[in-house]
Amino acid sequence: MTIGVDKMKINFLTVTAAVIEKDGKILIAKRRKGDRHGGRWEFPGGKLNTGESPEDCLRREIKEELGVDIEIGEFVCKSAFRYMLVPLELLVYRARHISGTFRPLDHDELKWVYPSELKAYDFVKADEKVVDKLMKDRSDAV
Repeated sequence: MTIGVDKMKINFLTVTAAVIEKDGKILIAKRRKGDRHGGRWEFPGGKLNTGESPEDCLRREIKEELGVDIEIGEFVCKSAFRYMLVPLELLVYRARHISGTFRPLDHDELKWVYPSELKAYDFVKADEKVVDKLMKDRSDAV
């Protein structure tokens, strides 16, 4: 996405993430050691390709990273942030598992955790806002 600011264009890199829920738990993934932010936790997803919708991106990325097919649900939130001076926009959606067996194809570990446990994990910066949103939604529902 590109926006104009005082004759200057800012290019945002758009990435997506899935909040996959099962039996009251949420799937989180630990980034591989040696990768950028290795050892930290995230909601799985990835970069949007040119001409790709966020929903198509998320389905593709989850298949590549976890080996499963998902159905995209409601939009959860958007998080804007910068990594190494690059402005990024994270689009987060709820997702439902349709088929396949979860495997950490692009991560060191996958874990199912209760929403109340999310704060105990060291998430990448962009996903911290998502954790806060999920915690707030949970407390609002109680």
